[in-house]
Amino acid sequence: MSLLIGILRNSQWLLMKLLLLWYLISITEANVPDNPLITSSESPIGAPKVAPAIPDLPLPANMPQSSRRWRKRFLRLGSPVQVSPARPPLTSHFSRPLMKRSGLAPSFFGFKHIAPTQPDIGVLPSGLAQPPLSPSVSNCCKPDMVMKRESQECHCVYPIKIDLLLLNVSQNPNWTFFLQELASELGLRISQIELINFYVLSLSRLNISMDITPHTGVSFSSRDVSAINSSLAMHRVHLSPTLVGDYKLLNFTWFQAPPPSQAPHVATAPVRAPPYHFPASASPNTSDKGRHPNLILIVGIGAAILIIAIISLLIVCLCMFSQDKTKASPMETEKQRTIEPVPSIGSLPHPSSTRFLAYEELKEATNNFEPGSILGEGGFGRVFKGVLGDGTAVAIKRLTSGGQQGDKEFLVEVEMLSRLHHRNLVKLVGYYSNRDSSQNLLCYELVPNGSLEAWLHGPLGVNCPLDWDTRMKIALDAARGLAYLHEDSQPCVIHRDFKASNILLENNFHAKVADFGLAKQAPEGRTNYLSTRVMGTFGYVAPEYAMTGHLLVKSDVYSYGVVLLELLTGRKPVDMSQPAGQENLVSWARPILRDKDRLEELADPKLGGKYPKEDFVRVCTIAAACVAPEASQRPTMGEVVQSLKMVQRVTEYQDSMASSNVRPNFRQSTTTLESDGTSSMFSSGPFSGLSAFDNDNISRTAVFSEDLHEGR
Repeated sequence: MSLLIGILRNSQWLLMKLLLLWYLISITEANVPDNPLITSSESPIGAPKVAPAIPDLPLPANMPQSSRRWRKRFLRLGSPVQVSPARPPLTSHFSRPLMKRSGLAPSFFGFKHIAPTQPDIGVLPSGLAQPPLSPSVSNCCKPDMVMKRESQECHCVYPIKIDLLLLNVSQNPNWTFFLQELASELGLRISQIELINFYVLSLSRLNISMDITPHTGVSFSSRDVSAINSSLAMHRVHLSPTLVGDYKLLNFTWFQAPPPSQAPHVATAPVRAPPYHFPASASPNTSDKGRHPNLILIVGIGAAILIIAIISLLIVCLCMFSQDKTKASPMETEKQRTIEPVPSIGSLPHPSSTRFLAYEELKEATNNFEPGSILGEGGFGRVFKGVLGDGTAVAIKRLTSGGQQGDKEFLVEVEMLSRLHHRNLVKLVGYYSNRDSSQNLLCYELVPNGSLEAWLHGPLGVNCPLDWDTRMKIALDAARGLAYLHEDSQPCVIHRDFKASNILLENNFHAKVADFGLAKQAPEGRTNYLSTRVMGTFGYVAPEYAMTGHLLVKSDVYSYGVVLLELLTGRKPVDMSQPAGQENLVSWARPILRDKDRLEELADPKLGGKYPKEDFVRVCTIAAACVAPEASQRPTMGEVVQSLKMVQRVTEYQDSMASSNVRPNFRQSTTTLESDGTSSMFSSGPFSGLSAFDNDNISRTAVFSEDLHEGR
């Protein structure tokens, strides 16, 4: 019954859209003349082609004080003028060469609130490097032209003007490398790109304006312009995430070279015959042609309205019949209303086995979401501590309204967690969703002891740092959670945001993996990759994913290796307070991991030397393999679990030998490490100099059967 109602509703919306589209087409056709207009003779210069404006630009009220001052100055000197179809903008720096590098910003249609001016250096945030603006040039060029960069003489060309909004800009970006990367992605030379203006929106958001000049000739061809425009608009330009997180194309203006002069012909023949005004008695058929489409339009609109009314009546009748037949409870009725509401994410299955919670229950559990119950705040919203009516302690994640993307992330996490059940994954208790009020809430089990990041780098571990055994317990539990996602889940899941802050600890320091908002379903086969937009956290993203956007299962293994290095060293993945060359944890640790005699340099000073030296070497070997530069050289998470359990077994064996001085008899399993290639996992690749289990007095037995029995 609900399926039939959904089909009728979709049909109703489709008919309304078709009706509106038909009406617009009819109006447009009624206003289009039958004869072409005579070409205007006002200007022989080709008009600049201006790309449409981006609607989500920052308003002046949200800009820094420096941008407001420039805004006031811009309004005081003159308000912007719309671009005419036949001539460039009057306030453009192309039509006034003296204003090329002045405080006045070029004014384009649809960009009245954008003034990419050159601010004073004093208003730049501390640590943010100034983009290298080109110096002022001479005024030898005609309107719409600029002087070519690095030209000795006055070589003027017709450029392309681009405005970009840079997001998540690095604190100390290398602008030369940024320009080289941008030029390479666009198939240009760096000498063709010239930065002319910029202004700062926030500490990590920057708006820059640039000119792109042709390498040969005086103007770009339409083919080159189309290629550059599509590359930027379709985000086929991949910039290094260490410099810029993302970008938005705000403006794209192409200044064409004028066609061969035909002014005499146009000036001597200004014939402007009315193309579609005819006398009333000229042709009796014209009035019939005008009435006939109108009659069709009226009949069509009437028929469409009638069909929509019938469908609406059917929907009302079916809804009333369904309510009378099922007599559903208020909670179930609300669930039907709220599970349906995200039709824009049709490719994602809606969860059916997850408990739906009433908003009033979640509101009461958190005492109306009071600030005192906030546990933390992530990229998609705040997390509140609460207690449900049945006494269950929960953590409630209230997602911020993110439009279609936010709804998609919400449904991904609900759908993932509804079918993932493992002792080392955070359990989803229930959820609430309502499109009308833009409310999306996830209710998890409460993991009360904070995150691994808070214990390693935050206040929790200051007075009571984690000892070696606790760190190894956390490492094994986190590895088991990832191994379940990669190898035991159907289909395989790539977490894509595995980091220390997403590893939550129970009171006994058992670990659970959390936050599946960025998770992706892995492609078939371990060597296959998934092309996607680069998401994640700096310091944890695998190099092949950051550079190419190719997401692999082994990308999670790299992130796990970074967390394992954090447990060994106590350092953050990226720490700008460290000496030069040691800011990145992996880059600093790699040469030390290759030298067995230097491994003790990696040990966290908070351990105080209280750790088994042999076990430390073995875990360093595992971490080195996980952060190998090539994905093919990294182990699987199942092999990592096996190796960490082997470390624990060696420790337990040595402890028992020390206490009893008697070597017990071990029954060797029929499945050995050689059977799945794990024995050679650490004997090849860039870290072949280290061996995790050399000269151990314990047989190498597989633990996969035990993992399956315990749920890993």
